[in-house]
Amino acid sequence: MTGSPRPRRSRYRRSIMRLRSASLEAYPLWRGRLLFLAGGICVGLAAVLMAKGADLAQEGFRRLLAISPLIALVLTPAGFALAALLARTVFPNSQGSGIPQVIAARHARDARFRYSLISPRVALGKVLVLFLGLFCGASAGREGPTVQVGAAIMAAFGRLTPDRLPGLLLAGGAAGVAAAFNTPLAGIVFGIEELGRAYEARSSGLIVAGIVAAGLTSLWLLGNYTYFGTTQAELPLDASWVVLLIAVTGGLAGGLFSRIVILFARGLPGRAGRFVRTRPIVFAAACGLCVALCGLASGGTAYGTGYEEARNILHGETAAGLSYAPLKFAATVLSSISGIPGGLFAPSLAVGAGLGGTVHGLLPAMPVGALVLIGMVAYLTGVLQAPITSFVIVTEMTQNHAMMIPLMIAALLADAASKAVCRGGLYHTLAEIMLERADVPAQPVAKTA
Repeated sequence: MTGSPRPRRSRYRRSIMRLRSASLEAYPLWRGRLLFLAGGICVGLAAVLMAKGADLAQEGFRRLLAISPLIALVLTPAGFALAALLARTVFPNSQGSGIPQVIAARHARDARFRYSLISPRVALGKVLVLFLGLFCGASAGREGPTVQVGAAIMAAFGRLTPDRLPGLLLAGGAAGVAAAFNTPLAGIVFGIEELGRAYEARSSGLIVAGIVAAGLTSLWLLGNYTYFGTTQAELPLDASWVVLLIAVTGGLAGGLFSRIVILFARGLPGRAGRFVRTRPIVFAAACGLCVALCGLASGGTAYGTGYEEARNILHGETAAGLSYAPLKFAATVLSSISGIPGGLFAPSLAVGAGLGGTVHGLLPAMPVGALVLIGMVAYLTGVLQAPITSFVIVTEMTQNHAMMIPLMIAALLADAASKAVCRGGLYHTLAEIMLERADVPAQPVAKTA
């Protein structure tokens, strides 16, 4: 009997020590999961605010044009010049879509350079100057900038766990796409195919958690919706040849777009290149003037994200016309090379919708919805050279699963056509240019977080 309480106390202490040890070991894991969830909620909130702000900016521009369309000849060049000035001096690294900055940040080893691409100041500038550009008629989208803002939000949470930062950036960017389009599956695919270019098993579950948190936040605030509305368009089997026509045309056009943007990013040769380098604000104003001319020639449809125009063409409410796709293409090229913030997703989908609508005008017996969906996938694939992301995102945005096989085929054909014009993917090439100019070491793409 004597001495029996002591072994019991000893066993009790050992049990407490094991429980404490298990809790300490589990703490980093649960802390990481909570960071991804909290960051995902914040990304969802940011995506909703950016969507509302972009709509208000475009509505303000439309109201000004209602007074006189000629206002754009002054407002758009002046707005482009101011936006380019702010992006270069006050908010550096906020130019363009923002996706190349996230890719460069994931693969840069220099912490100071990485932070300069995804800092809170850059995120704030991205949002404000994007709204300024849309208020002045820029042909730009908000979804790409949402990726950079999402990555910046996740990076802010990542300061608590710096070893998980690459995974957090990937999750933030993917959550941004998912929340912006209400397409959670496309967010996952985009994160793997475009941002990561390698499957990171260690972070995969947490990335999904971040996307779910962002998506649920967006659904809570905006409700369940499809980006372009539901369509049940189908393509008859005997009309399959049109997939080849639209896919190759869209792929070549998308590759041409990427080639032009990369050419200006690397720097034009000769006097033209010196002019762009030494007078970037004047060049931005000139781009703005040309965008205004495109807008006037298109009756105002070449301005902005192109969401309304693409939606109307998809549902047969508006005929595309022969000039819409080329003018929207030109306006988006000019907006992209001007040096102002702005994404490519929505304008690219609008150009693709215009391409499909143009083919329908030539072949009126074909279902317009099917041709427009193929055009969207083809041109978006041509720009991004990310075929899986392209057909998944269009399928999710319209809830049309009957067209999945034709869209897959269109994506593969467009990807091959695009690579015949531009070998390197747009976003990754731009990221490489950033790393080269910053002269900082980059870790290989294939490495995991």
